[in-house]
Amino acid sequence: MRLLARAWKRTLIGVVTAVVVSTTVFAAPAHADPPASRSTDGSWSVEAIEGGGYRVTLHLDQPLPVRDAVPELAVDGRSLGAAEESADGTTLTIVTADPSAATASSVNVAWNGEVPSDGMGSRSASPRTSVPAPEATGRRLPVDPAAPGPYSVQHEEYDLGDTAITLEGLGGRAAEIRAAVYLPKGAHGRRPLVIFLHGRHSACYDPTARTTSNTQWPCPAGQRLIPSYQGYSGPADVLASRGYVVVSVSANGVNAADNPFSEDRGAMARGEVVMRHLDLLADATRGVGDDKLVRLFNGRLDMSDIGLMGHSRGGEGVVKAALLNAARHNPYGIKAVLPLAPTDFARATLPGMPMAVILPYCDGDVSNQQGQHFYDDTLYAQADDAAFRSSLMVMGADHNFFNTEWTPGVAQAPASDDWGNKSDPVCGSTAASRLSPAEQYAVGTAYIAGFFRLVQGDEQSLLPLFDGSGGTAPSAGRAVVHTVAQAPARQRLDVATFATMPQSARVSGAATAAICASMLDRSPQSGYPSCAATLTTSQAPSWTPATYAPNVAATPVLRFAWSDATGQMSVPLPKWSRDVTDYDALTFRAALDEKAGGTADLAVSVVDGRGASKTVRVSEVSQALTAFPGATSPLPKTWLRTVRIPIGSLTRLNLRDIREVLVTGTGAAGGAYLADLGFSRVRAGEADLSELPQISLQSLTVPEGNGPGAATMTLKLSERSRVPVKVNIQSITNGATPVITQLAQEVVIPASATWATFQVPLAGNTTVATAAQSYQVVASVPANAVIGSGFTRLVVTDDDAL
Repeated sequence: MRLLARAWKRTLIGVVTAVVVSTTVFAAPAHADPPASRSTDGSWSVEAIEGGGYRVTLHLDQPLPVRDAVPELAVDGRSLGAAEESADGTTLTIVTADPSAATASSVNVAWNGEVPSDGMGSRSASPRTSVPAPEATGRRLPVDPAAPGPYSVQHEEYDLGDTAITLEGLGGRAAEIRAAVYLPKGAHGRRPLVIFLHGRHSACYDPTARTTSNTQWPCPAGQRLIPSYQGYSGPADVLASRGYVVVSVSANGVNAADNPFSEDRGAMARGEVVMRHLDLLADATRGVGDDKLVRLFNGRLDMSDIGLMGHSRGGEGVVKAALLNAARHNPYGIKAVLPLAPTDFARATLPGMPMAVILPYCDGDVSNQQGQHFYDDTLYAQADDAAFRSSLMVMGADHNFFNTEWTPGVAQAPASDDWGNKSDPVCGSTAASRLSPAEQYAVGTAYIAGFFRLVQGDEQSLLPLFDGSGGTAPSAGRAVVHTVAQAPARQRLDVATFATMPQSARVSGAATAAICASMLDRSPQSGYPSCAATLTTSQAPSWTPATYAPNVAATPVLRFAWSDATGQMSVPLPKWSRDVTDYDALTFRAALDEKAGGTADLAVSVVDGRGASKTVRVSEVSQALTAFPGATSPLPKTWLRTVRIPIGSLTRLNLRDIREVLVTGTGAAGGAYLADLGFSRVRAGEADLSELPQISLQSLTVPEGNGPGAATMTLKLSERSRVPVKVNIQSITNGATPVITQLAQEVVIPASATWATFQVPLAGNTTVATAAQSYQVVASVPANAVIGSGFTRLVVTDDDAL
């Protein structure tokens, strides 16, 4: 939606940091201090808050553009964190202790930490006039994942009304039950089921004025709903022609209410929508329930063979649906999950579930590619994980064009290209490296259909699209797709994960090696220095801070640097795991260290027990140490790519007695990030998510006290675990009054125990306040368990009036 000139000046599209503000309940103080500053036109104000801190408010002339990213407020060009949005989308508020608010001269909307002057980026490097058109490389598969199958497709819809259900995740507000259905004609027996869930987009539009709205559900008189759920017919038709039943569900009711009325920006509500549809479909396949659903599905669905795809906030929604399902006494058989350009505001993990995360390089909405956390956080979340996972970076693709109803020229309602800087030489609409809407849709069709055909259909010929070996799909055309993957635990030998520094590793010559994690010094409790020292939060997907876990350590990796060719690191294999004949390749992830600058290369040597070795340069087998394109934030990205050395290339080595892997810097000085060194044989594996215990946080109300103290909170497991369970807890404070401390901490629940306690520091004070303060406490990034109820409240009452 186009804002008026005055408002647009205050809402230039940037991109989602993750310094975050809780939804804290404040009453206006009886004798508030006068505003610290105010704009001359009254569009924004900064008020001093009783007890310390400031409330920053921005008024917009028209509702905020509907995006999947979280809106932020920036003072004098610097983001202060996520803002609270009014129900009508015209007011943003943040409460902060940042002293810069007191002297504000401007207040703007920011996205993903940035308020750029050119509509997309705020930092510039040397200009680039053009970027060559992409050329897909790698082995073309003999089978095309998007090729139609033997069945013709029957298109149907079901609609139980705009207010058919109420959702706990929206505080009991109503939403619709509506879906597009794709059925294989003539297919006998119970068929595998795939559910699609769209993301956050405007819910309604005026067909005459050609404007959109997202502040009321059901749509007001004179407006029509935007059929986002109809936008995935490409992959749906392919899958249905192959014998799958596809149901693409609508979530407009969630979109219209998630920012102001949910604890987690709608993840829980979207998961509930998916589960309510599954319940209806399960009833219908048994011949129970709505007449039309029974007619469509009676005896036709295999509820033990289900795949989920979610786009944008829908990606986080299908992850939540899989977790909700796993908590049930009799869960449905969810076999595969595909988050497409997803948000990941709270960093849940999804072990025991085949998963492919698709990230568009030119995403102008979720421009920090925060969905990478789903992959990184799940890598070692379960020691005996039976599933594989993959993450794919699609070059030249934006956020919206995977859905035809979000694509201008095709959509029924107004739509736009979410990449804001149209003249950008990498991602602008006329850039040679940018995919056209039709090209991007073809890529989405190929990889969405291919993933479910691989996992649910066991079509192993499609595995090279997802296993990091570089396979390409004919129907994906010229698109370049970079892929990383992790094999199931039993199909890999982890030599060094680099989540911690291996004690057996030896660094010699002119080299240094140390673990780093997170960015911007957000996670001091980890004990690791920050990665990505010179990058913005939109340039570092693995380290970008999460909205509800801003201080939780993110993706530890090894920072390896050398000043000449003597710099080397040796990583020995354990004595009991020197036979690598069962594996396909030696693999690791790598990226250029942005501090090193220029180009760099590494020599990787594999040494056997006789001292014989085979050396391969990274540049010979991978583009991992080639910089991604771009000159202005949010480009270029630092994203770790696959280095894959096939076992078959390790000629003249005794593969039953491999002793060590050597990594050596080549040429002049350089630096690289390294992760996940090991031997593997990628297979799709299987789903076993329901075997893990679920974590729930318990709410608490405490008096603030007059001095330092602590609130003791409880963390519970749904069942005992044979191994210790680890989980990160984030307490989030607005910083307005020194009542609690915002921090992240790791909590360990011992083996066989079902609960543990942790403490949130309370500063306390002697200032009389007029209302209790409610702080969010969030569980994230668990190991050996999954998140059940991961959001709760710590309510701190004032005891000074007494």
